[in-house]
Amino acid sequence: MALHLSSFPMPHLQVQVHNLHRPRYHPQRAQDGASMSRKVTCCVTATTQTSRGRSANYQPTIWDYNFVQSLRTEDVDEECENKAKKLEEEVRRMMNNENAELLSILELIDDIQRLGLGYRFHEDIKIALDRISMSWEEYDDDAKAENKLHSTALRFRLLRQNGCHISQDIFKIFIDQEGNYMEYLKKDVKGLLSLYEASYLAFEGEKLLDEAKTFSLTHLTQLNRKIDPIISDLVTHALENPLHQRLQRLEARWYIEVYSKRNDANHSLLELARLDFNRVQLIYKKDLKDLSRWWKEIDLASKVKFARDRLMECFFWTIGMIPDPQFNNCRKGLTKVVSLITILDDVYDLHGSLDELKLFTNAVERWDINCVNQLPNYMKLCFLALYNSVNEMGYDTLKEQGVNIIPSLTKAWLDLCKAFLEEAKWSYNKYTPTFEEYLHYAWLSSSGTLLLVHSYFLFNQGITDEALDSLEKYHNLCRRPSVIFRLYNDLSTFKAEEERGETASSILCYMQERGLSEEIAREDIKKLIEKNWRQMNKEVSEKHPFSQAFVETVIHLARTAHCTYQNGDGHGHPDARIKKRILSVIIDPI
Repeated sequence: MALHLSSFPMPHLQVQVHNLHRPRYHPQRAQDGASMSRKVTCCVTATTQTSRGRSANYQPTIWDYNFVQSLRTEDVDEECENKAKKLEEEVRRMMNNENAELLSILELIDDIQRLGLGYRFHEDIKIALDRISMSWEEYDDDAKAENKLHSTALRFRLLRQNGCHISQDIFKIFIDQEGNYMEYLKKDVKGLLSLYEASYLAFEGEKLLDEAKTFSLTHLTQLNRKIDPIISDLVTHALENPLHQRLQRLEARWYIEVYSKRNDANHSLLELARLDFNRVQLIYKKDLKDLSRWWKEIDLASKVKFARDRLMECFFWTIGMIPDPQFNNCRKGLTKVVSLITILDDVYDLHGSLDELKLFTNAVERWDINCVNQLPNYMKLCFLALYNSVNEMGYDTLKEQGVNIIPSLTKAWLDLCKAFLEEAKWSYNKYTPTFEEYLHYAWLSSSGTLLLVHSYFLFNQGITDEALDSLEKYHNLCRRPSVIFRLYNDLSTFKAEEERGETASSILCYMQERGLSEEIAREDIKKLIEKNWRQMNKEVSEKHPFSQAFVETVIHLARTAHCTYQNGDGHGHPDARIKKRILSVIIDPI
């Protein structure tokens, strides 16, 4: 099952950017080639091959323009704002109490983050965890015997997920002479749950944590006695999905409800969480209304009818990737990117003829507005929407930071289109590649790398040469979540793609190459996903040239893919489950 992603040759593209300050072309004016200022011949000649016109039976959107524009987005009143500030200071004093016991501070940090308040206390959490990390032995001696496993596992998880270096060796105190976790631990439900959650922060090859997952999972699934209802809810929730792989805003909504039922709930913290959730939701709604007007203005959905109209799902995807409210400009820019990716994915996957797709890929490579004359009308619209959006983002960054990022953006789009084109060739030729050959292209065609490249620039946190070089070479922090994204997607969409005659997916390639059943292939793909999670955990902890916000986005990308494709194709064929999630995070306040 070796996966050698680094062996995929990525050409260095010298992309020339023409006319950055050229007036923007509008797609609705570009349907007729005669409307362009002059006729230019591109190096690829159009042919008469017809479009495929295949259908994936995508349903229309249920979130229309009028519905989105009708959402109430009045500002939070001054009284609520002042109340939230007072509650925040009250919680901050609790966290900065140096006389508090270790476990109470750890549990407070955990509750703050699960309630969706981590962004408010980012610096306080960092200071508290640094203090805990530096006073290791002192805190270790303070832990009471009945809470030893819970305290140790929670400390490990919080330190590691917040970027602190911590070894798996702290769990050796729970290992017997035969190398197994001690038998008495199986009765400690709270400790088992914390151990289970901690095990998902493992690096590749950390056997103590692999054994921790097996041990805790075995005994949590075998619980047959009465336990505290809150603990029972947490166990059921964790066994469905570990915390490390969950979407932050969905977790916040769920945890606020569970936390409110606890007898020991901190009412100041709970009230702050409710006020903050609704405040952040209002920001999302305002952003969504802005994006809805943009989507209506470019009018791609009505002009390219075979493609998915998924603005709401695209916006929900970016909330998964970038949940913190202060990054709303980044979220809006990324929603435009996801929307365009969705359209182009359907162009390459369903509609375009091979010759048309070669023309479009060439136009992206040249990044010359004059190439649009050689494209069929529906591709003119797509190319001009892409051209305008990328150049606008490039102009904004040049204006604000003095760096021309358009070569980096166009390279990422070209790499995506080339991967899309290769997969279209497989489809046309009824060719099933080897598993490794498939993955060499599929991690790029997932679009994860493209999303992360745009995210880096949209954060507007300072651009460095080292980071630019790492982005161009697709640092492993870009590759790992992209592989996870692709494999989750394949697990969900394999049946539908098989029915419409697709010849390449990780499952099919793996089955055919190794002569396995679909069931076994799926299990092995799931193991490969977990392998990449562990590798990504390691990459996050090592030296890299990226900001903390970007690194968190890397992990959030994998989480969002997990959420979207865990129980079906939540992007292509959103069902009642996805609708409920969107309502809970974006539409319905607490």
